[in-house]
Amino acid sequence: MDDLLEGYRRFRVTSWPERKALFEKLASRGQSPQTLVIACSDSRVDPTMIFDVGPGELFVVRNVANLVPAYSTPDHAHHGTSAAIEFAVKVLEVKQIVVLGHALCGGARALLDGAPEAAQDFLPDWIRIAAPASEVARHLTDDEAEQRRLVEYGCVRLSLNNLESFPWIRERIDDGRLSLHGFYFAVATGVLERLRPDGTFGPA
Repeated sequence: MDDLLEGYRRFRVTSWPERKALFEKLASRGQSPQTLVIACSDSRVDPTMIFDVGPGELFVVRNVANLVPAYSTPDHAHHGTSAAIEFAVKVLEVKQIVVLGHALCGGARALLDGAPEAAQDFLPDWIRIAAPASEVARHLTDDEAEQRRLVEYGCVRLSLNNLESFPWIRERIDDGRLSLHGFYFAVATGVLERLRPDGTFGPA
């Protein structure tokens, strides 16, 4: 905690004076980001750093393995990711949604190897959303490293497909108000790949 507080004090001394006007504007006018980013909770993958943007420019949703569940009929269960997507699309009216996957994803690895024994309450059911991605990877190769990479790619594709199952997202895509995009970040090299129309990933 001391490290966090020390970081805040540096922020107040070095960054706040330069950004004071920006934060005052954001406070008075509210947020109006154009982009929703659905990213992994992995501490090594920071969307604002990767895309080099400042406060107010991205609406970010983070969860294990950057997953989007398929649309389901509203009920009284807790749907945190779906609720955040609904707010971004229907209230903030973002123009684009980015699903940002990454290399070395622990959630993707858990799909292949099973969730860690210490995390059995919620994690297994959550990552099961992307079970089809692990099945495809196992079918395509026996190489473990390649399987993990294919699952990481697959989580991006699956989340994009599931986004289209939301009726109010599909409607906005059809009338041109909204677009969907997939990216993949290599932690070790800093290279960003983009999902291309043919379903493959290549340099952004």
